[in-house]
Amino acid sequence: MREARLAFHETLEIHELVAFQSVSLMRFKHAAPEVKDRMLQALYFQTIKDLEQNIVDLLQYYPKGQEEGTRSSDNRELDEGYYAGSLLGFAKSSVKNYAGAITETATPQLKNVLINHLNKAIECHTKVFNYMYERGMYPAYNLNKLLRHDQEMAEKALRS
Repeated sequence: MREARLAFHETLEIHELVAFQSVSLMRFKHAAPEVKDRMLQALYFQTIKDLEQNIVDLLQYYPKGQEEGTRSSDNRELDEGYYAGSLLGFAKSSVKNYAGAITETATPQLKNVLINHLNKAIECHTKVFNYMYERGMYPAYNLNKLLRHDQEMAEKALRS
């Protein structure tokens, strides 16, 4: 029998997708007007449209019944959260990309370089995560607060 709610691991995967896509959406919306090539700019606008729909679709799976008084109104915190989240997403992607590249590398010297880069990416991720956690930007141990934060970032991305 299926549950009426998401499994914990599904919720965490949705969190990762919404957080990464919200930060990317804000970045792409900021960059698109600066792109001079019409074809490339059209690709940006299509990506923006697709990300907006993705976020709307995924937010439907977030827990309902958020209390109205819980939304953050501090735009400075959201802006810092955007920049920190962007850096965290970059670090996380770097870890995944370097780990994959290492498994495909046969040259020992290159493998050592990639391992060194992987360790730097892990260190970067740790530092950015700690920065965000200490400032309340990434409440890793409070799932409700984490998901509420995702919703705030997603709404900001959709409005920007």
